[in-house]
Amino acid sequence: MLEIGSVVGGKYKILNKVGQGGMSVVYLAMNERANKQWAIKEIRKDGNRDYDVVKQGLIAETDILKRLNHPNLPSIIDVIDQDDTFLIVMDYIEGNPLSDALKNYGAQNQEDVIEWAKELCDVLGYLHSRKPPIIYRDMKPSNIMLKPDGRVTLIDFGTARTYKEETREEDTKPLGTREYAAPEQFGGQGQTDARTDIYCLGATLYHLVTGHSPLEPPNYQMFPIRRWNPALSSGLEKIILKCTQKNREDRYQSCAELMYDLENYVYLETEYKKAENRKWKAFLASGALTVVFAMGAIGFRSAANAQTKNSYEAYVAAASGSDEGQAMEYFKQAINLKPSDPTAYQELLAYVTRDNVITKMEDEEIRAIFNETNGTSTSNIEYLRLNSKQEYEDLAYELGNAYFYTYDGSDQKAKSQRWFEVAKESDSLDEKKRARAECLEKIASYAGTLGVKNQAGDASTTYADYWNDITSLIGSDMVTADNNVTALRSYKDFVYNVCTYIEKFSEEGISQQDITEQLDFVEKSVREIKIDSSNSVESDLKKDLNEYLSQARQMVDSMNLEEDLQEGEEAQ
Repeated sequence: MLEIGSVVGGKYKILNKVGQGGMSVVYLAMNERANKQWAIKEIRKDGNRDYDVVKQGLIAETDILKRLNHPNLPSIIDVIDQDDTFLIVMDYIEGNPLSDALKNYGAQNQEDVIEWAKELCDVLGYLHSRKPPIIYRDMKPSNIMLKPDGRVTLIDFGTARTYKEETREEDTKPLGTREYAAPEQFGGQGQTDARTDIYCLGATLYHLVTGHSPLEPPNYQMFPIRRWNPALSSGLEKIILKCTQKNREDRYQSCAELMYDLENYVYLETEYKKAENRKWKAFLASGALTVVFAMGAIGFRSAANAQTKNSYEAYVAAASGSDEGQAMEYFKQAINLKPSDPTAYQELLAYVTRDNVITKMEDEEIRAIFNETNGTSTSNIEYLRLNSKQEYEDLAYELGNAYFYTYDGSDQKAKSQRWFEVAKESDSLDEKKRARAECLEKIASYAGTLGVKNQAGDASTTYADYWNDITSLIGSDMVTADNNVTALRSYKDFVYNVCTYIEKFSEEGISQQDITEQLDFVEKSVREIKIDSSNSVESDLKKDLNEYLSQARQMVDSMNLEEDLQEGEEAQ
C-alpha cells in the first residue's frame, strides 16, 4: 500500500485512504504545485495472482475514459506504471455513492430519483453515441456518486466495452452485477448493446425508489414499484417496467426514447390517462350519434371511415386559422384520431414556428400531444414511429431543426440533440440531410460544456473546436439541404455565435480576419437567396440576420481598434 505522506509520480502527495475494493485501494492525493486534489487508484502486484489480467482491464478502462468528455463522467489525468503497482490518477469526486444513501436512509425521494435518472440517461446516451458505441454494463447504486450539489457522476468503467457492429458474437464472458444485470449479460442472447444499459438503469431506479434490491429474497424478482409504495408515480412505474423487460425488443430501444418518457412521466400517469380517456369517449359517443343520425342504415363502416377522414382533415384545417389555445386542441384531436398520419404533426410544427419561436408553453403542449395514448400502451409519437417509420424520421429531422433554431429555453440544444440522433441514423433521409443532422447533433453536444474546465485546468470543449464545427456547417451544402428558412436560420445562428463568443474565439486563436471572411461569406450567401416577400417567416429572418451582421461587424471593428491602440501603446 502507498504510505500516507509519500509522493508518487514526482508530484502527487498521498493524503489518506478513501476506499478499498477486492483488488484496489483508492487514495486522496494532492498535487501541491497545482494545489489540486486527485483520486489515485492503486492496484498492486503483490498477492494478486490475476495482476496481469487486472492490469490489462485497467488499461482498457483508462483508454476508454481518456476518449470521453461529459460533465457526469470523471476524467483520467495520469497513469503511472511502476514495477510493483499500477496507479490511475483521476478526478476526485467529492460525495458518496448512492448505495450509501440506500443503506442509511432507504428508498430515495421520487423526484430526486427522476432527476438522477435523466442525468444517467444522458450519460448513457453520450456513451452509446460514440464511434464505436461504448456499453457501460455495470450501472448500480455503488457506481453512482452523489455530489454535494445534488448531481451525480458515473464511475468505474472496469466492465465497459465497445460495441462491435460488424459481428454477432456474444460477449466473451459474463460481466456486471447480477442484481442489476440484464439477462443477455450472462450469455446465450448475443452481445450486449445499448438496451442492456437501459435494463441496468431501470433496475437501479427500481432499487433507489423502492429501497428494495431487484433480486431480493425470497422472490428474487422485481415487482411493480407501487406494490412497495402506492404513492409512487404510475408513470415512473411504467418506465421502470419497460426498461427491465427480459426481451430486449420490448425495452426502450434508445436512451433518447427513455429520456422523452422521463421528462414526461406525468403524462404516463394512469389517473391522467383516465381523465383524458373520459373526454375522448365523450367525443366518440357524440361523433357516433352524429354518424348514426346522418347516415341512417347506409353502410355504417364506410360512413365511419369517411367521418374519421373528414374529421381529421377538418381539425387540421381549422387549427391553421385558429388562435393558439384552440389550435392546439384541434391538432390534438386530429393526431389522436390518426396518430400514424404525419400531416397533423407537420402542420403543428409549422404552426408553432410561424413566428420563429417555440415558447416553453408550446413545447409543453407539443410533448403532451405527442404523449397522448388514448387508452393504449403506445403514445401518439411512438405509434407514428412503429407504423410510419419514414415519416417519423422526417419529422424527427424537422423537430431537431425547429428546437435547435427556435426553442426559447436554456435546454434548447439538448432538446434538439435527441431528435438529431434519430435523424442521423435514418435510412430514409437523403445523405445531405443525414450529414446535416449529424453535424448539428455534434454542435448541440457542446451545450453546457463549452469552455468549461476540469480540475486539471483543461477545457472539455474549446471555442476553437466550436468555431470549426459551426463554420464547417455554413461553408458546406448542408446549409441548403432543406429550404430558404433553414438556410437563413443557419446563417443567423452563426452570426449570433459570433456576436456572443467573439472574444472567446479571439482568445483561442481565431483571427479577426478569419471572422470577417466568414461574415463576408454569410452576407454574400444571404444576398443570393431569393426571398419570397409574401413569406413573413423568411422576411423576418432576413431582417434579423442583417441586424446581427451589422452588430457583428461593429464588434469586429471594435476589437481591431483595441488591438491598434495596444500596439500603439507598446510602440511608445
